[in-house]
Amino acid sequence: MDSMEMRRNAIVELINEKGTVSFSQIKDAFSNVSEMTLRTDLRLLDEAKRILRIHGGARSVEVVIGTDDFLKRKSVRNIPEKQRIAQKALTLLRADTTVYLDSGSTATVLARQFPDQSRLIYTTGLSCATELADLEKSTVMLPGGQLNRYSQSVFGFSAIRELERVNFHQAFLGITGYHPVAGFTCGISDEAILKQTAIRQSEQVILLMDSSKAGVKCSFHVCGLADIDILVSDGNLPQEMLAECRKYGVEVL
Repeated sequence: MDSMEMRRNAIVELINEKGTVSFSQIKDAFSNVSEMTLRTDLRLLDEAKRILRIHGGARSVEVVIGTDDFLKRKSVRNIPEKQRIAQKALTLLRADTTVYLDSGSTATVLARQFPDQSRLIYTTGLSCATELADLEKSTVMLPGGQLNRYSQSVFGFSAIRELERVNFHQAFLGITGYHPVAGFTCGISDEAILKQTAIRQSEQVILLMDSSKAGVKCSFHVCGLADIDILVSDGNLPQEMLAECRKYGVEVL
């Protein structure tokens, strides 16, 4: 394998690891390579369908094709950011409430730290249910439905119908991306509908999103800023997004 092929493989690995990267991040990671060469690499990798070039950077095709990525791969990305998000989200929990906890790697980190209090918890994440299994004072409900083997979650008609029967005090939602035009998005249509159902059924909607997902636009619209109450992030959201949150009265933690 020559150095050019090794470099391009390393670029793909970086993009798959992060999900979405800016061109400046690529330049920093490959500081000994000229900007022209890196742009050529991205163009050829895009043509080979190994990545997707976007304005100002590149995105992993694993997110774009609708798998919402493998949970095991996502669980090792941006770990400090997810831990900060979980710590902030914990301050919002109230005892003696009914809570919806979404699936995903950030939700799993949060589930791992749930206090053992009287609470009814519905979750569609298998990994979340596993983390919650040791709680003695909480009741954990796992709706039936179709298994998404990529995100290790339950979705589909049966899960949606079950959530429609429940009135939640709080919903903690994960998301795949946010784009100023498309709003909050994910990669699977049925999961978008499930999240929309949880939003409709909840008094307070709390969205968990690390800053790497800002500017990412996936296939299916979930909601807009007007539909959420609190956005919990890692403290590194773009100023443009923070301004939009203020416009819609969304509290940012």
